[in-house]
Amino acid sequence: MSTTITPMHPAGSFAPGLLPPFTPAPSPAQKAAPSHRRRHAALAVMSAFVALLLFLALAFHGYAAWVIAHPYVPALTTNPFDAKGLAYSDVAFPSKSGRTTVHGWYIPSNSGAGAVTIAAAAATVGNAPSANGGTPSDTGTSSTAKAAAAPAHSDRTVVFSHGYGANREESWVPMYDLAELLHGLHYNVFMFDYGYASSGKRTPATGGKEESQQLLAAVQYARSQGAGEVVVWGFSMGAGTALQAALQTDASDRIDAMLLDSLFLPSSDSMYNNLRQYMKDIPRYPSVPLIKWMLPFFTGVQLDRLPVKQVMQTAYPMPVFIMHGTGDAIASVSTAEQIAADQHDSLSRSWVVQGGQHELLFRAHPKEYIQRAALFLSQVDAAYKSA
Repeated sequence: MSTTITPMHPAGSFAPGLLPPFTPAPSPAQKAAPSHRRRHAALAVMSAFVALLLFLALAFHGYAAWVIAHPYVPALTTNPFDAKGLAYSDVAFPSKSGRTTVHGWYIPSNSGAGAVTIAAAAATVGNAPSANGGTPSDTGTSSTAKAAAAPAHSDRTVVFSHGYGANREESWVPMYDLAELLHGLHYNVFMFDYGYASSGKRTPATGGKEESQQLLAAVQYARSQGAGEVVVWGFSMGAGTALQAALQTDASDRIDAMLLDSLFLPSSDSMYNNLRQYMKDIPRYPSVPLIKWMLPFFTGVQLDRLPVKQVMQTAYPMPVFIMHGTGDAIASVSTAEQIAADQHDSLSRSWVVQGGQHELLFRAHPKEYIQRAALFLSQVDAAYKSA
């Protein structure tokens, strides 16, 4: 008799082949892996967030640089004839550099009713323009001052150089009133748009580099129409552009005198001051360096390469009349005073208006403004005729 002994599995044990595989205890590195993955994920999220902030900062400053290069300028609303009854020619010609086209209005002195003596004009302007841009009917002339008929031709021309963000009309100055006054004083008047305000194809603002070439072309055009004496009357950045242009003149575009109202020069300081007009809390750093770095992508011009220092240190060979207000929040009065102090021509002068606002000197003090401007023009004209 044989006996077979079958081994019994201990209670609770597994049948052969069903035992769980041997699993070694996790190493410290394996225990740390989930923690590392969480840290890497958090780092990735933070990096993406920082990258987004950097992108938004770059986009914001890039947009600011684009807006500086392409300021919003409204379309022309009228013309010299509809506004003041002044006959004019609509003209266009290349800038002196040939890179852009200048569009403007030429108002000959022999169009319209008659002439006004400089003394009469200064004496009869006594009322400020109205708040909506209109003017009293007696601004600039009077019935007695219009007695003399205008001669057939004048060899004196004033070229208006408008400010940044405006066109040739610049209603807040107001430009049409000054054009009417000068026409009555027997001056030809030329009003034109800089490229960024052009009625044709608009081009970026370049801080005066290409604008000075446009202004010199306007002076050349005035001379081509028979002008022997050309005066540039500039406002804000148009005044600063006139100073840049006067550094580059030759026989074909000589400027005989300049009137500069609220002159503005493009610089890091002036750019930051203007940015703060719209965003009071914007930090100077890194905003100014970023915008300066981005501007050449839109304008092709580096701000630091504009001849601002040369302008500030130049004694110009022609008479310069600088008018500026102490309350100007856009262009520093100290800049105007420094430039005025460096002028040595016997007819050069300055007028600092206490509390005067940017480009609003005529509106605030119309009679004194015209008296001072008319006296300067008469002295420039006398010097030109005696030369």
